[in-house]
Amino acid sequence: MRRTTRARLTALAVTPVLALGAGSAVHGQHSQTSEPAETTEPAEGTELAGGAGTCIPEGGIEAKDNYLIGMSQANKGEPWRQAMNDQIAAAAEEHPELEVVFADAAQDNAQQVADVENFLAQGIDLLIISPNEAAPLTDVVADACAQGVPVIVLDRKVDGDQFTMFIGADNVEIGRQAGVHAAEYCATGGFDQCNVIEIRGLEGSTPAQERGDGFREGLAENPAATIIASQNADWLREKAIPVSQAMFQANPDVNVVYTHNDPMTEAAIISAESAGLNLDDMLFIGIDALPTPDGGIQSVIDGRIDATYVYPTGGVQAIDFAVQILEDGVVPPDSVTLETQEVTADNAQEVMDSFTGGSPATESTGAEATETTGGDAMGTTPDVSETTEG
Repeated sequence: MRRTTRARLTALAVTPVLALGAGSAVHGQHSQTSEPAETTEPAEGTELAGGAGTCIPEGGIEAKDNYLIGMSQANKGEPWRQAMNDQIAAAAEEHPELEVVFADAAQDNAQQVADVENFLAQGIDLLIISPNEAAPLTDVVADACAQGVPVIVLDRKVDGDQFTMFIGADNVEIGRQAGVHAAEYCATGGFDQCNVIEIRGLEGSTPAQERGDGFREGLAENPAATIIASQNADWLREKAIPVSQAMFQANPDVNVVYTHNDPMTEAAIISAESAGLNLDDMLFIGIDALPTPDGGIQSVIDGRIDATYVYPTGGVQAIDFAVQILEDGVVPPDSVTLETQEVTADNAQEVMDSFTGGSPATESTGAEATETTGGDAMGTTPDVSETTEG
């Protein structure tokens, strides 16, 4: 049964904020990059609230002592998404005037629509949403915008431009880098034909489409590299195990395995081992690179995953911009693009140490919360500098 959580948040483990890259303009505001900063002051020259197409009412947002933020999560079945929730919770804990309530749609588009409608009925001041799929969530996000509720779209996009801002990594670029890595591996191996299989995320989600498109772009640098099979496993390790088992049974001669997140890569490794394949003769590439004991960076350190790509959750940035929107009267940039980093055996420990400060990796913890069943979802700011589009 789907459960929703209401919490006055307590301190949680947070991964460091990565540097931000240039974003693309969407609906009449300006694109910016962000660097971590120690203050919460809005950047010099940043527009004030009230502009058209921002979901912010004319005259700005009413000043209040406390603000209620609804966080609509696509699902908590992926460790990366739980990390996103944890980072949002921890960032909000730094602002006692904020209360964040969470809803888990469990990969159900209709449920996520209902979650957002419930938030709106409760009178939230701002919505953060990581959509399960783009098209089914577009209308309810537009409804929130029309009601004057600022909307921060996180990680996965919706159609159109009826939201305040989008925060997320460049999935096409991440996929392209993964494709280049695979193409170079195939070239180094001297394969006449380098057989690649792809395990994709949820069909209809923008990251799955973009990671697939970018990978094909990068892989094209080596004509010998060929995708011989591609299947969806919806981002879930437990689904990726039978999917990859069937793929290896049908295609036992595989040189490269590319999956759209690290848990699915781990599933493919399990299936390859079970099929008796020689993992030393295969390249396994994933995405996410969580700095946790069971995350992608540790898997690279342990010699299981060969390469993964840091995919920042954007949770800290979402709260940073929420404060600027609600309290400082800022109209944020349309789009903030979070930078990635390739993680291989050459730099995995260094990258892990950059997240953990050299301490052993620990599991991120969730908010102290009371969970209820049913549909009741009540249950560090970057300095911003404007750039041209990249």
